[in-house]
Amino acid sequence: MKQILFLFLGTFLGLTACGNEPKNGGDAIEEIQTVDPNTPSSIIRNPATANGTSDTLNVAKMEFEETSYDFGTAYEGDIIEKVFKFKNTGRIPLIISEARSTCGCTVPSWPKEPIQPGAENEIKIVFNTENKLGSQTKPITISANTWPGTTVLKVKGKVLEKGK
Repeated sequence: MKQILFLFLGTFLGLTACGNEPKNGGDAIEEIQTVDPNTPSSIIRNPATANGTSDTLNVAKMEFEETSYDFGTAYEGDIIEKVFKFKNTGRIPLIISEARSTCGCTVPSWPKEPIQPGAENEIKIVFNTENKLGSQTKPITISANTWPGTTVLKVKGKVLEKGK
């Protein structure tokens, strides 16, 4: 019985003891704000803060030449490729964390390195029309350190049965 009591007490104390007190005696927010500006994490910004204010000026911004592409008519089995060009018109380096589509038939590829302010780059989309008959709209959601945090690109058109 004593062993169970000591095990419970030890577990309780281990779970409730934080041990993460800031070194300078201040609160955790002050410590986070003093991150070394030479570290990669210093360029990742979340413009929404806990107190409800938003910093929408000092963020990365993706400005696309176009956000939707209509490929017209294609035949089942065709591979549709589209390159969406963009520019970082923001004030800090742009980091794309993810690009995803709603199905495996649409595959995005994006730059993995930070895009400096004023620099241009591209996102390539490959849509495989195999088993995709009829009208198609394929959204691709880009997540980045921008405001807003996501941008949606679209590839759309009509897929006809092969030989028709």
